Amino acid sequence: MQVPIKDIIVRRRIRKDMGDLEGLAESLKRYGQISPIVISKTNVLIAGGRRLEAAKHLGWRTINAVISESSNELARLELEVEENIQRRDFNMEEVAEATKRIYQLQNPGFFRRIFNAIVRFFKWLFRIGDT
Repeated sequence: MQVPIKDIIVRRRIRKDMGDLEGLAESLKRYGQISPIVISKTNVLIAGGRRLEAAKHLGWRTINAVISESSNELARLELEVEENIQRRDFNMEEVAEATKRIYQLQNPGFFRRIFNAIVRFFKWLFRIGDT
């Protein structure tokens, strides 16, 4: 659900250093918000502080949020910590593979371009929409 950013209450957080938010802000601008922030029933931020700050930087007025049913401070703190601990960055091999695949999709070879043109033609001919 969309929540007005001005209504979100940020209390004492574990993460003090938000780091460079420019990359995250650019991602939000380009792709939209992929993951919602987490707030309590009373609009207290539980998880997603960097997303919230990047959205503020972009001048967003609302942000997608889910409401946690956690009713006590311990459960909310555990959720904040868990969200940050369980993330895992790509290793160098995974980054290289992703970069290679993106490049190939952005720059298809001659035979791939011919194949794509044939597929588009038959989709147009039989009025098949992209799924």
